[in-house]
Amino acid sequence: MGNGVTHNLQWGDGSLTIELQWDAESSVSLAALVTKEGKRSLSQKVPFVEVLTVEAGHTSVSSRIDHTVVGRDLRYVRHEEHNEASLQRLTLTQEAADLAVTVITELISPNGSGAIRATNTVENRGTRPLILRAVSSWSSAFTEAIEAGDALDGWVLLSGRNEWLGEGRWQERGVRNELLPRIYEELTGHDPRGSHSETSYGTWSTSGSLPVAGIENVGAKLAWAWQVEHNGGWRWDVAENTGAGVITLAGPTDLDHAWSAVLQPGESFESVPAAVAVGDTFTAAIGALTEYRRRMRLPHVDNAAMPVVFNDYMNTLDGDPTTERLLPLIDAAAAAGAEIFCIDAGWYDDGGWWWPSVGEWKPSTVRFPNGLREVIDRILSHAMVPGLWLEPEVIGVKSPVAGALPDEAFLQRSGQRIEQHERFHLDLRHPAAVAHLDEVVDRLVDEFDVGFFKFDYNINPGVGTDLNAVSPGDGLLQHNRAHLAWLDRLYERHPELVIESCSSGAMRTDFAVLSRTQMQSTSDQQEFRSYPPIAVTAPLVMLPEQAASWAYPQPDMNLEEVAFCLVTGLLGRFYLSGYLNRMDEDQLALVRESIAVAKGLRHELVASTPSWPTGLPGWTDEWTSLALTSGAETRVSVWHRGETAGSTTLSFPSLAGQDLSVEVLFPTTLAAWRTEWFAGSGSLVVHAPAGGPAARVFTLTSAVHLSPTNSSTSLV
Repeated sequence: MGNGVTHNLQWGDGSLTIELQWDAESSVSLAALVTKEGKRSLSQKVPFVEVLTVEAGHTSVSSRIDHTVVGRDLRYVRHEEHNEASLQRLTLTQEAADLAVTVITELISPNGSGAIRATNTVENRGTRPLILRAVSSWSSAFTEAIEAGDALDGWVLLSGRNEWLGEGRWQERGVRNELLPRIYEELTGHDPRGSHSETSYGTWSTSGSLPVAGIENVGAKLAWAWQVEHNGGWRWDVAENTGAGVITLAGPTDLDHAWSAVLQPGESFESVPAAVAVGDTFTAAIGALTEYRRRMRLPHVDNAAMPVVFNDYMNTLDGDPTTERLLPLIDAAAAAGAEIFCIDAGWYDDGGWWWPSVGEWKPSTVRFPNGLREVIDRILSHAMVPGLWLEPEVIGVKSPVAGALPDEAFLQRSGQRIEQHERFHLDLRHPAAVAHLDEVVDRLVDEFDVGFFKFDYNINPGVGTDLNAVSPGDGLLQHNRAHLAWLDRLYERHPELVIESCSSGAMRTDFAVLSRTQMQSTSDQQEFRSYPPIAVTAPLVMLPEQAASWAYPQPDMNLEEVAFCLVTGLLGRFYLSGYLNRMDEDQLALVRESIAVAKGLRHELVASTPSWPTGLPGWTDEWTSLALTSGAETRVSVWHRGETAGSTTLSFPSLAGQDLSVEVLFPTTLAAWRTEWFAGSGSLVVHAPAGGPAARVFTLTSAVHLSPTNSSTSLV
């Protein structure tokens, strides 16, 4: 390979192909994208891999995770392509000879997904320790090459934030000015030193900023979406080089997560996975990421079966179950059509404050005088699958297990167990911790025929453990990976076990966990009027068929409020609660209808693509909507949270020019909402009457193409 010779490698399929480029004087970089819309050359070639070490830091002082000496000095060695039946794989090796560092990049693209998963493995080829401070999973320019002007003009960042009860709050911000001001760095001869960075904290990977985000330029018809796939520390950067915008995705870093790792000669470290997708719009990029998630999740019978789950907790028993309270709920849930009945928190408690005593996971004899088996048998008698709530990773400070397990089985700092909210946190690197959890799960499955677990997770132990680790972040990363390995082994023993992931609602909705679990709680929000924005944005970070948004109607609600609650759960994994045993016949009729609709939608949800016809919702917006399209049909849920009559316009640009039928899918027995379809603009106007919050699910069915005129059709 002589000086001045540029080498290009195109890799991918018709949904997304990338062009990598390198020469003798520069490391491998992403030079262009090839999509269905054609080739898009990027405005700058930046190192595809970034590695920050103690002895080789940044090329100039910076708080960014790119511009590293190792990234600059890497040179191409070889690559191998492997085309498999369902995916394509590229392995690319680079070496920084003077630094004795080799990096092996692995790219995986499920065929037809339009998305790529990336990891980087760093190897120490030297004779002395290599101390890592950050390792990227992906780094590239995101802006197109332009003849003149500001490369960042027109770009907006779309990102979200979670907090307990306030999940899924997304916003759009202009990259130029709102995030990255024009600072005329070209006059200095240096790239800007800062970036817009989002990070996680501890083991609540989605408490705060989200590892899923995107960037879009409407004028250029180009958008990116990405996700960092890790159940612990992660970071992503949107930054500016002179003449280009750059995205860098990584796992834990020294700066953000107290993470460093020491590689002895011959040792290696693999970065956490990250995935990127590209489309002509942000919605299209999320659609590609949705398809990627389906292809990369754990195969499981539940992925297609999706039985309806009733859980006794939310706004119902609230962690205070007894035989007397459960039996009528079980009968009512079965009569309505539920297929799984989950007994939530409290089943192990003898009547005290159960929070600090969890960990032994043996049924209460006070709550269940004739034993838990009596309740389980009632569930089984209705041909429903029994489920139990479990918080496996924690041990209450007052639990007998806290004294039975050695200190080394818990996360520690400076020789002391980490305590958070009256709980200790198991360290799943330790065999005693793993053996305890295996015994608990196997016993409950065998003794009580449990086929469903709600795995909750209500504490965050912070940056990590320094026991048997060179840094707290290193100890936490090892534990995070051990947690995933424990889940994998669990399915090996119980392949049909269905697991819902919950973490104080949605504080751990990363794809590392989502790829292994069948359901995901979207929130603990108890105010039904506040839930729609959470349900609407859930498909941005998870599959629609995984998103378990509570449908919790109550006997004291009017029929419109009952329907509102039920609509919240319908375009997702239907997750029911509420005192069904106290409802009147009209209320129960709505519940039964919603369950029948949910069962009818199952085969569609697993092949659907989400969109947001009224845009990404604000937390207090009067109107909000979510659409799922599968084949020729689009299902759209519309919520109106106002008290007075009103209307809103839903945008369906992909359906412009088409004749549509618009029908109410649910509820069919309440007052109809008037709708008007404007084929020329692809707009659906929906009118809601006065009378408080209400919601509807509509079916839009494509018929024949019309000329793009402004003619409208009025439908009910």
